[in-house]
Amino acid sequence: MTPKQIDQFFARLAARNPEPKSELAYANPYTLLVAVVLSAQATDVGVNKATGPLFAVVDTPEQMLALGEEGLKRYIKTIGLFNTKAKNVIALSRLLIERHGSQVPPDRAALEALPGVGRKTANVVLNVAFGQPTIAVDTHIFRLGNRTGMAPGATPEAVERGLERVVPDKWKRHAHHWLILQGRYICKARKPDCEVCPVRDLCDYGKVTG
Repeated sequence: MTPKQIDQFFARLAARNPEPKSELAYANPYTLLVAVVLSAQATDVGVNKATGPLFAVVDTPEQMLALGEEGLKRYIKTIGLFNTKAKNVIALSRLLIERHGSQVPPDRAALEALPGVGRKTANVVLNVAFGQPTIAVDTHIFRLGNRTGMAPGATPEAVERGLERVVPDKWKRHAHHWLILQGRYICKARKPDCEVCPVRDLCDYGKVTG
């Protein structure tokens, strides 16, 4: 894709959805962090079903420690890998209290030092909670980076670096949300809905199937 095509790509997605939001439910940066950790290899819908009741009683690290690992498991047992995730959430809650005054740090290195927090999770938290122009590459964005020809790469980090290079600065704040929603609802993994895609004429795949 050329720079002009990439600019048009995001301009069209922005016109349809000027202020895209995360589909994970959260109340504050801490509950966002917990929700993103729980969402690894799980759907946002499934996570929201579990965290709705959980966040009604827990929205601080202190409250999470009071609930305890076994108490947390009762809320999240429908989520995949819930045993490991419960252990990580309790551990990261303790570290937030000990190292960061119970606050979620707006810093990548500090976030990635927390149990269960990798680069993608850190990028989501930095973007959604703190407005930083990060791009969190999940399976949808990895697919779109390659399928559209916008930022081909063999690994999520390679696609992330590619997107950081080619996405115009004016679109970076919301770029990963536009791409996630595009991948989730239109440019699906098995059968993309090219017929209703607003950017079909701009992407490599759309040109082939057109």
